[in-house]
Amino acid sequence: MPIFKRLLRVSNRSFLAFIFFFSLSTSCLYFIYAAPGIANTYLFMMQAQGIMLRDNVRTIGHMIRFYTIKNNTINGTDYPDGNNSSELIAQPTTYLPENFTYSVNLPCPEKLPSMKGLIDVNMTEITLEEIYRNLSKNMHINPAGHWKPDDCQPRWKVAILIPFRNRHEHLPILFRHLIPMLQKQRLQFAFYVIEQAGTQPFNRAMLFNVGFKEAMKDLDWDCLVFHDVDHIPENDRNYYGCGQMPRHFAAKLDKYMYILPYNEFFGGVSGLTVNQFLKINGFPNAFWGWGGEDDDLWNRVKFAGFNVTRPDGDLGKYKSIPHHHRGEVQFLGRYKLLRYSKERQHLDGLNNLNYIPEIRIHSLYKNITVNLTPELAPIADY
Repeated sequence: MPIFKRLLRVSNRSFLAFIFFFSLSTSCLYFIYAAPGIANTYLFMMQAQGIMLRDNVRTIGHMIRFYTIKNNTINGTDYPDGNNSSELIAQPTTYLPENFTYSVNLPCPEKLPSMKGLIDVNMTEITLEEIYRNLSKNMHINPAGHWKPDDCQPRWKVAILIPFRNRHEHLPILFRHLIPMLQKQRLQFAFYVIEQAGTQPFNRAMLFNVGFKEAMKDLDWDCLVFHDVDHIPENDRNYYGCGQMPRHFAAKLDKYMYILPYNEFFGGVSGLTVNQFLKINGFPNAFWGWGGEDDDLWNRVKFAGFNVTRPDGDLGKYKSIPHHHRGEVQFLGRYKLLRYSKERQHLDGLNNLNYIPEIRIHSLYKNITVNLTPELAPIADY
């Protein structure tokens, strides 16, 4: 009996030791994978509050100076020292009038009367079938979500590429807002949802490369928009056409208090012409897990001699559908890869990508499912 009691005490101690070390290891894993992202978010929120406070003080100063100058001039409209503008006065943007007449033989204008500005964002869940029924009543949409205007020549043929895994409730919400917006902008477009199968960490960049190659098999697209499924535009005047330089559409996201996190931020929604994307060799394939691939894209754009443009004012505002990364871990090796962006640019991207797609056509998009592994994008030492 005493031996049994001693064994029981040893067993209890072992069990408690196991619980302690298990809790310790779980906490360590949490701090390795989750805590850095949470800490970065809260740090940025604190910085954003400081930026907002500083901007508010600056705005009050401008208002005092503006009204002081106005009261001290003869007619209230003159500005001293040759200064004929104010940071408080928004520069007018001319959109075509409601009675504008389209021509089937001429390019569609970029500033159309159908583009009203603010979008009424609705995050209520809805099915894809409901979206299709609602949209097909007014404007016919071809399979894979392909649409083009019939009253003018589309200025851009835009392939919308959406990386995807386990976000089935988010996709209809995106389509609910994005399809009417693109129709108002008179763009020719289609949607490509590139879905990652398998158990590897999510590789957003590699999915974009796959989507690009598959989209170019369908049509000679000239503009590519790389679009996260949880980013909902708030202004239909955020024109989704491309330009002479790569475009960062999602400049102001609500979860960042509508402040650009840092100047090199290139995440969420971005656009490049086909020639620009080929010149930078696409996205890198080596970023497994979330974080870093959009910073690498910024580097590639800069190394190729391009600049990044952004929408003016509040045109680049987006709402983010609340979600968690659902088991997707941060890619801890991103900092090392970013240090060697220039060396990797022409070794890792479109030119070393291999994959086997599974294609399904939906009424609103083409689904491209791929099982990604690092072996599909081999890279030589650099």
